[in-house]
Amino acid sequence: MRRLPARCRRLLRALGLRWKIAALLAAGCSLVAVTIGVLIYEARVRQVSDAARKGATEQLVRVRQVYELTGRLDYDKVGEADAWLDCPEVPQELRAAALDGLRTTYLDLSGPDPAVWAARPVGGGHVLSVRRSLAGERAELEELDAQLVASGTGVVALAAVGGALLASRLSKDLRAAAETARRISAGDLDARIGPSGAPGSRDEVAELSSAVDTMAASLQRRLEAEQRFTADVAHELRTPLTGLHTAAELLPAGRPTELVRDRVAALRTLTEDLLEVARLDANREEARLEAQPLGPLVVSIARRSGVAAEVSGAAEPEEGGAWVRTDARRLERILTNLLVNARRHGQGRIAVTVSGAEVTVRDQGPGFPESLLREGPQRFMTGAAERGQGTGLGLTIAFGQAQVIGAGVRLWNPAHGGAAATVTLPEV
Repeated sequence: MRRLPARCRRLLRALGLRWKIAALLAAGCSLVAVTIGVLIYEARVRQVSDAARKGATEQLVRVRQVYELTGRLDYDKVGEADAWLDCPEVPQELRAAALDGLRTTYLDLSGPDPAVWAARPVGGGHVLSVRRSLAGERAELEELDAQLVASGTGVVALAAVGGALLASRLSKDLRAAAETARRISAGDLDARIGPSGAPGSRDEVAELSSAVDTMAASLQRRLEAEQRFTADVAHELRTPLTGLHTAAELLPAGRPTELVRDRVAALRTLTEDLLEVARLDANREEARLEAQPLGPLVVSIARRSGVAAEVSGAAEPEEGGAWVRTDARRLERILTNLLVNARRHGQGRIAVTVSGAEVTVRDQGPGFPESLLREGPQRFMTGAAERGQGTGLGLTIAFGQAQVIGAGVRLWNPAHGGAAATVTLPEV
C-alpha cells in the first residue's frame, strides 16, 4: 500500500480535529454515494438494454412474419425501427451469428449513434435485420447520471457540514480542556473545566474533563501542602536560628568561631529564602510600582550587591536612558540574585548591560545546562555539577519576583560562551 504524499500528510496534520472529522465523514459519504450511484446507474443500463433487446427482437419477429407471407418488407409494420434485407451496416459479429442460423441482438450505447440491432437468417442465405435508435434512452441515462452526481454532491456537502457541526462541540470541549491544562501549568491551580456535554452524559470527552479536574484538584492539594510545609519549616527554624546566631556572636574570636558564624549566616539566608519562596507561591507579594530611571538604578544595585561587575549602557534619562515602571526593592532582589548566581557558578568577568528596558547579566562560565533552559529554574536544583553548588533558590526567587513586578526573565547561552540572563521591564 502506497503512503500518502508528504504534502497530504502535512495538510492532514495541520487540520484541526473538527475538520478532520468533517473530511472523514465527507470521504465516507463520497464512497457510499459513488457505490450507490454506480449500482443504480448499472441497474438502469441493464434495464434499458434488456428492454431495447426485447423490443428489437419482437419487431424482428413481426417483420419476418410479414416478409414470409408477402415476400417483401412492410415498413408500416416495423414501427420505430428500420428493417433491411442484407443491410451492409449490420455489425459483422451480428451478421456472422445470423448466417450461422442464430437469431440474436447487438446493442451499442457508447457510439455516436446509439442503436440496437436484431437479425436472423431467412431463406436463400439472406439476413433480415432490424435497427432501432436508442438516442432517447442514452439521453435518459445521461440525465440520470447528472442527477446522481448532483444528489451525491449534495449528500457529501450535507455530511461535511453536519460532521463539522457535530465535531465543533467535541472540538470546543477538547480546546477547553487544553486551555485549562495550560492555565494549570502556568500556575492557576483553581482552573477547572467543569461539566461538559449534555447533563448526565458520560462520553469520552466528559470523562476526560472529569479526569483533568480531578488531577487539578489533587495537584492543588499537594502543592498547597508542600507550600504550607515549606513555610512552616522556615518559620519553625527562624526562632532557634535567632538564638543560635546570638550564641555565635558571644563565642570568642578565632577561626572556629568564624566558621560557625559563617554557617549560621548561610542557614539564616536559606531560611529567609524559603520564607520568600513560600510567600511567592502563595501569591502574597504585592509590588509598589513607580517610574524609575533604569540606568542609574542598575548602577546603584550593582554597587550594593557586593559583586564585581562591569556595567555598560546605563545612561541617564536625559542622555537617552529608559524609564521603567518597577518596584526598586524587588528589582534589586532580582538583579542581586542573578549577579550572585553569576559569581558563584560562572567564571571570569561579569558584565551587566543595559539596553532600553532590558538588563542582561553575563558571565564567562560553562553556560546554563539545557535542562534549565528548557524547564526553567527548579528549587534545590542547580542544573549541573559544572555550575557549582547551591540551593537553586536564587533563580527561583528571581523569576517569582519578576512575575510580581510584571517583568520577564530569559536565560540563554551566548554563542561565544558563558551564561546570560536578560530581565525585560515594562517601560513608562
